[in-house]
Amino acid sequence: MAAKAVTMEKLVALCKARGIIFPGSEIYGGMGNTWDYGPVGVEIKNNVKRAWWKRFVQESDNSFGVDAAILMNARVWEASGHTTSFSDPKMDCKECKSRHRADTLIEAHSKGKANPDTMTNAEMEAYIREHEVHCPICGKFNWTPIRTFNLMFETSRGVTDESQNKIYLRPETAQGEFVNFLNVQRTTRAKVPFGIAQVGKAFRNEITPGNFIFRTIEFEQMEHQWFCKEGTDGDFYAEYKEKAWQFLLDLGFDPAHLRFKDHDKLAHYAKAACDIQYDFPMGWSELNGIHNRTDYDLSRHQEFSGKTLTYVDPVNGERYIPYVIEYSIGADRLMLAILSEAYDEETLENGEVRNVMRFHPAIAAYKAAVLPLQKNLAPQAKELLAKLKKRFNVIYDEAGSIGKRYRRQDEIGTPYCITVDFDTLENGTVTVRERDSMEQIRLDEDGVIAFLTEKTAF
Repeated sequence: MAAKAVTMEKLVALCKARGIIFPGSEIYGGMGNTWDYGPVGVEIKNNVKRAWWKRFVQESDNSFGVDAAILMNARVWEASGHTTSFSDPKMDCKECKSRHRADTLIEAHSKGKANPDTMTNAEMEAYIREHEVHCPICGKFNWTPIRTFNLMFETSRGVTDESQNKIYLRPETAQGEFVNFLNVQRTTRAKVPFGIAQVGKAFRNEITPGNFIFRTIEFEQMEHQWFCKEGTDGDFYAEYKEKAWQFLLDLGFDPAHLRFKDHDKLAHYAKAACDIQYDFPMGWSELNGIHNRTDYDLSRHQEFSGKTLTYVDPVNGERYIPYVIEYSIGADRLMLAILSEAYDEETLENGEVRNVMRFHPAIAAYKAAVLPLQKNLAPQAKELLAKLKKRFNVIYDEAGSIGKRYRRQDEIGTPYCITVDFDTLENGTVTVRERDSMEQIRLDEDGVIAFLTEKTAF
């Protein structure tokens, strides 16, 4: 498949026009890169999360889910290191007062040739001075020194000033899996190796969010922590790289639009780390991460809580703190990649341009649209609709010509259109049109149910 010409502007426009994603608080002028998922978008996003959960929890031999609290004891974030080291290097333009990440400025200026991940703050400042990296907003070269900004949102609890205590909106979901390690192990009687997964909201006080839903201050993460014995961690790290890659291929991604990138500078607790990058409309960027976190997380929580998080092998009695292989992917960032991958503009034989979102049928908001050929066939169409709704998420549309209705469904990625016509009255069959090829077949009611069951599975 050739590289796609989709632009962010086209995606944003289509998402707003077709009920996929709206600007947050739009009637009040919006709010700093926040976004609301519309009727179509929420269905797609939920389907993405279901597909991920099915693959990494339901189909896994030894994985279990949790839904941990967003607000956690502040000591959790001391143990994890977030209160002291979770920050971004920022520089302010003295001319236009805009604020920018220093590493992002360097990446953009060098077109990816310089790697700020390997630089200290002093080295990044020196690079920006030496190369006279100008402000992307006003074009001037007049920067403040780099300052670090903690990315966690702070709030407080308590009903009076005297009883208030500082707490944080969680910047990641992973800590909820770590602090529940023994709870899950005990209640499921799981033996190492086993996994804990979670899908949930996280919050980061990003100073420079942008690129639509790529980087936002409120987002949803899908994370899986695999707990294993030291010595087996290397094999499991390689296994999860393969699993994460295959999941994307099964969603319909072209492998030419994906690549692995090893981290050039590892976190102090990491033994190995890599990203899978996707060729987004704005260029190659991180889609998900796989990390060998060693025994750092459980060791830190054991130290700060005073509670043992040691695993006891039920066979030989060996006691140890497990290593962790982490697989983390943002639901919103994956959503953006899926939108980018699916978007297509097809020129038909008559010269008409057809906009179509080529989603995997399991990810599409609606598995089918039921369309009466004419409005006087609406009773029969709605009867079929009611039967299909018991098994599938389907939609009904009777407004406009059949051709226009096909195009509307193409634009939101509905894989099949089911047309109730006059032959339906005679023999009970309907026309089923496939989105990508636009080919049509006729099926009876039972055939339609069997067809959709097979074609929309993941």
